[in-house]
Amino acid sequence: MNPRRLLALAATLFALTSAQAAEEGFQSLFNGTSLDGWEGNSALWSVQDGAITGQTKADTDLKHNTFLVWKGGTVGDFELRLRYRIVAGNSGIQYRSKVIKQGPQGPIVGGYQADFEAGKTYSGILYEEQGRGILAQRGQKTRIVAGADGKTKVEVAGSVGKSEEIQAKIKHEDWNDYVIIAKGNHLQHFINGVATIDVMDEDAAKAAKSGVLALQVHVGPPMTVQVKDIRIKNH
Repeated sequence: MNPRRLLALAATLFALTSAQAAEEGFQSLFNGTSLDGWEGNSALWSVQDGAITGQTKADTDLKHNTFLVWKGGTVGDFELRLRYRIVAGNSGIQYRSKVIKQGPQGPIVGGYQADFEAGKTYSGILYEEQGRGILAQRGQKTRIVAGADGKTKVEVAGSVGKSEEIQAKIKHEDWNDYVIIAKGNHLQHFINGVATIDVMDEDAAKAAKSGVLALQVHVGPPMTVQVKDIRIKNH
């Protein structure tokens, strides 16, 4: 065999072996063809082009944020990897969350959310849906504590980067990689390999240690959100 071809083949095999090693221990949460193992409003959620797809149209008239909930159990300490694409609107990945109730247009979920949007402000932040609100703006390291009055205090403890520089790495209305790591009260988000937030949630009464995973369709103008290659490794 030509030495150059042999070298190229060796490099390819090395890359494949490295990729497989990096994914060792991860469980796929989506079979690529159906929403088996997930639960939500079938008028809003479907599988299109091999991706979980949440979509609203001009006549949807969504009255509340609603979610597609993974029914495979709860998650605690984990690393979650996925690819997402969003056209218009806002969405996010709920984790360590809970189903609060069944709304008229699907499950209503509260808890930690790894936010993303088609805009230029919120992708990568940590938001607590139905709870304490924004716990870290993009680029922030924060420490969450309970104040003397019992209210949540968000203390900025440092930075993982400039928001506008992180935004510049995000592909507009195209596919992006999202990674969420939760270990104890330490929460981290990454988009396309870039850290977006780093949070220590020390508000003991409100910091969730486990809960469900879910994907969001947000109220507002028509939007399409897609997620694929979603897999998890529990720690």
